[in-house]
Amino acid sequence: MDTPVTFNEDVDSWKTVMFLYNSALKEVGTKLEILRDEFQYIHKYNPIEYIKSRIKEPESIVKKLKRNGYESTIDNMVTYVKDIAGIRIVCSFTSDIYRLAEMIGKQNDLTVVSVKDYIKNPKDSGYKSYHMLVTVPIFLSDRVVDTKVEIQIRTIAMDFWASLEHKIYYKFEGNAPEYISRDLRECAGIVSMLDAKMLSLNEAILQAKEEQEEEQELNKDT
Repeated sequence: MDTPVTFNEDVDSWKTVMFLYNSALKEVGTKLEILRDEFQYIHKYNPIEYIKSRIKEPESIVKKLKRNGYESTIDNMVTYVKDIAGIRIVCSFTSDIYRLAEMIGKQNDLTVVSVKDYIKNPKDSGYKSYHMLVTVPIFLSDRVVDTKVEIQIRTIAMDFWASLEHKIYYKFEGNAPEYISRDLRECAGIVSMLDAKMLSLNEAILQAKEEQEEEQELNKDT
């Protein structure tokens, strides 16, 4: 097998960059679909509500580079912008997030570069999500290129809050009034309570179902 090259060793054009990142999204997306189908087959339960993927817009890439003090070059883009290719997995419950993260981490041909747990350690804004930066080998005709993909895993409630926060801060270009930031943090707390309550309710439902099935089995034996 060819030894994978690092991205910026053999990437010299915008088209090549976009081709590799789009290929990486396809690779990771297929893996996630298989994991979802396997989970449904074995456990009769689907932990994934939906999956979204995107390639970061060129304007956003340039802004991020400038914000961090880097020139807008392909080499800098590949090296310093970690979320050019992104996949978001939305789950029903917080327990699903960690279960999926563990399953993804066990994929032999994915390398987990870093993990940021914003669920246990939320951002100051109140943002919660579980981020994994992974690399996936893209097998071309003449070489293998390890390509980065950022995976975000969150609940429906977290995704709802994050989507609204993004729209609000986009309107204010990142400088929202303090009272809006305060209200967003308060809403984030409400979202956390909702997630905890729904998880507790789901566990109670599963326990009640299990007890009901055990009782039915006992009745069969009598």
